[in-house]
Amino acid sequence: MSIFRFYWLLSGVSSILWLSLGTVAIAQPTAPPSGESNPTTPTLPASPNGESNPTTPTPPTPSPSEEFDPYAPNKPTSPNEKLSPSTVKSLQPDSNPLSRPNQRNQVEIKTEQPITLQQAIELGLQNNRDLQSAKITLERSRAQLDEANAARFPTLSTRFEINHERSVNADISSQISTFNGTTQLFQNSNNLTSTNFLGSIEINYEVYTGGRRAANIAKAQEQIKFSQLDIERVTEQTRFDVADSYYTLQNADAQVLIAQASVEDTTRTLRDAQLLLKAGLGTQFDVLRAEVDLSRAQQDLTQGIANQKIARRKLVQVISLGEQVDLSAADEITEAGNWILSLPDTIIAAYRNRVELNQQLAQREISQQDALVALADIKPQISLFANYSFLDNFDDQVGVGQGYAVGARLSWLFFDGGRAQARAEQAYRSSDLAEVAFAKQREQIRDQVEESYFNLNANKENIGTTRKNVQRSDESLRLARLRFQAGVGTQTDVINAQRDLTTARSQYLQAIVGYNRSLNSLKRAVSNVPLK
Repeated sequence: MSIFRFYWLLSGVSSILWLSLGTVAIAQPTAPPSGESNPTTPTLPASPNGESNPTTPTPPTPSPSEEFDPYAPNKPTSPNEKLSPSTVKSLQPDSNPLSRPNQRNQVEIKTEQPITLQQAIELGLQNNRDLQSAKITLERSRAQLDEANAARFPTLSTRFEINHERSVNADISSQISTFNGTTQLFQNSNNLTSTNFLGSIEINYEVYTGGRRAANIAKAQEQIKFSQLDIERVTEQTRFDVADSYYTLQNADAQVLIAQASVEDTTRTLRDAQLLLKAGLGTQFDVLRAEVDLSRAQQDLTQGIANQKIARRKLVQVISLGEQVDLSAADEITEAGNWILSLPDTIIAAYRNRVELNQQLAQREISQQDALVALADIKPQISLFANYSFLDNFDDQVGVGQGYAVGARLSWLFFDGGRAQARAEQAYRSSDLAEVAFAKQREQIRDQVEESYFNLNANKENIGTTRKNVQRSDESLRLARLRFQAGVGTQTDVINAQRDLTTARSQYLQAIVGYNRSLNSLKRAVSNVPLK
């Protein structure tokens, strides 16, 4: 009985090998390179809109002795290579921020540029809209300081007027005189009208403003400080957003590669099932299951391609490039670096570097200055003035009349119904809110540091674990396929092994990308940390 079973198995294997050689000879006219474990390369399925994806190459499936490495489609010659000026110019958005494209050719993609992470960050710091807004806000704050400093100087005002008028009183007097028969004073009707030229020049200087002037200047200075800190904050956030979007794109690229490898594996499994069915050693049920599994893998690949396109557009949006530009990741997916500080040292560094804390201190000072400005309304106001004025009536024979005044003014609002004190109280409460916001921000910073730190260590350990799982899963799939071809295994074993390999590859990728994202988050939580 055992001899018969051995002969049956040997005959089945011989039939499979004979059919395999025939199929490969028809399907593969060119022999694959030696050492490849998978001689077939599946055709990339069309995208939902009928377009293929020519930009994403099909990676070779690693042999059991190799480690799976989800590399990016385009590998740069030098990670720190600078983009040429012409390339940078072609990536720039329209110089008019108010432009609104209304033609199809104005929004169609015409430039596809592979880009490294460092290049993406440099372009982001140059073009990011939020960073541009922060810089404009700083310029506005400086103009506010100029306005506050202007109160240190006296004001000079002038007024000149030319008028032609008919005096109401003179007209009434003329009518009364005419009625009384005494018209000797109004022999000429021109006496009723006059043309005058008058002017005045005045210098005014506020000697004492109750502290308003000094408080406004101090407030403007703190506002400049706040705006400068905000530029630093937005710069750090831009670096983080660009890097996070870049890692998302790398993840999407690698998921496409993994999906392609899954399509290749399921295509091979379907072919084996069809060969076994022809040899009489398989069933139609196994073929149907393999077709269903291949269809599922093709769906995952189609969705992966869509996610890849979305990730590319997200990166373009974060960097704020032109309407007709598309980007692809040029860096390989590798660990971005190591974090050498301990958790306590990292927390202290974050407390020292995070500008958000200093912004709350600046906001607290601004609120206190607002209180001084409010209280100045009920304090004495002293000013000096000097003015000169003149008047010339063109209709009389008299010369120009002149006058001047020099003096000091004192004004004091003793009671305003409590309005100034209420405004000051609001400002003091705003100062208290800034202190509470400082404490809350400090707690959030520690939470961000700890979360990123713990995730970084976890992903670091998972990289080694998932790498070994990929090797084991790849070997399990190879053995399951050999057992199935030999008739001692089942189609279920092969399908499960394929899914385990796809899962292991995805977990390995997620561990690397998760590590890079955690490192990026940790750098953002600490701030002022070099990227390389």
